[in-house]
Amino acid sequence: MHVVMFADQHVESLGGAQVSMRLQRRFLERAGHTVTVVAPRMHRPAPTDPAYVDLPSIPVTPDREYALSWPGIRTDRFVDAAMARRAPVDVVHVQADFWGAFIGHRYAARHGLPVVHTMHNRVDVGIEATAPFPALVLRVLNVWARRALRPALRVREARQAPDGWAYLRRLAGLSAAVTAPSAHFARRLEAHGAVPGASGSVETAGVDVVWNGIDDDILDAALAGGPVERRPGRPRFVWIGRMSPEKRLLPFLEAVAASGIDAEVEVIGGGAQLRAARRLVERSLASIRFSGRMPYARTLARLAEADAVVQTSIGFETQGMTVFEAASLGTPAVVSDPDIAAELGGGVWSVADATVPALAETLRRASADIAAGSPVAVDPSIGERFRQSSRTAAMVGVYARAVAPR
Repeated sequence: MHVVMFADQHVESLGGAQVSMRLQRRFLERAGHTVTVVAPRMHRPAPTDPAYVDLPSIPVTPDREYALSWPGIRTDRFVDAAMARRAPVDVVHVQADFWGAFIGHRYAARHGLPVVHTMHNRVDVGIEATAPFPALVLRVLNVWARRALRPALRVREARQAPDGWAYLRRLAGLSAAVTAPSAHFARRLEAHGAVPGASGSVETAGVDVVWNGIDDDILDAALAGGPVERRPGRPRFVWIGRMSPEKRLLPFLEAVAASGIDAEVEVIGGGAQLRAARRLVERSLASIRFSGRMPYARTLARLAEADAVVQTSIGFETQGMTVFEAASLGTPAVVSDPDIAAELGGGVWSVADATVPALAETLRRASADIAAGSPVAVDPSIGERFRQSSRTAAMVGVYARAVAPR
């Protein structure tokens, strides 16, 4: 098959979705498929690749890392001209939430192609966490979507509340299949009606669960030496992520100080809250090491060496990749989000609620279990189920089902 992926950002820019798309492309090509990736052109040096269609764009961040391509007739013509020089397309895979989604759905509608849409973003929670006046932003976003997607809409839309779910329902309704990177997000999409359109192009109207995976080669290299022997010493906890409010780094640091645990605590990553995090640690006198951003392979090595990874975001993650990566390496997790804890199925110290005291109590419990040599046991099947090769096989099955009616 020839799969055309549409993204909001160039896949060589920074971000988890971009890393996932590069990985998906590589494993699809290993399986004999052809992949084209359509995304805004970057405004800093980036690798060139014949698989990329770089759209005219404008930078939207001061560091010129991210860009916007306007969904409209001029962009439509650019995409059509670029794709006319390539092999016929079988399926459009939209892995975008905003302008990339609009451009992808418009392209599919013009050419009568089925769309598989992967929902990466809990739009309402993400905008509330990152934008001022989120209700206004969501209203404007819904108006933009109605206008940009008008060429793709099959029927006149009923009036909907201008919220995040209405926005996702519109995108899902234009799709032959919808996938989500976790069961809990898939069930939430279904509960709010964000399911494939009733066009008779799919066997069911449900949302397919296809986890984002881990590179088989990197996982094999990390596991090559066999099980990691725990080196003697205090319990070792690691927190990994973007330092922004929705990730709840500051409540984690407060909980470490309140817990009184005798443990090594490492924070990996960067972001806007780094300075506030350092000040909080200085005031609390907690023993916490900030290690900054790390290459992926080194981050996995840290996960393998840790006694537990801590994930503190609640309601924001549509999968929560870090805890799955850790579980693949045999490392358990302290998890604040009950949906993610349930998805893992084992190897979890669950936090009772969103308060700092509850997180502190869970850290004390995990630290005591680790020190006693009896940590919670990780589900051994996650490592195999999380491999990208298995995730690619699952997605190819979704593609085949979407293409079959043609």
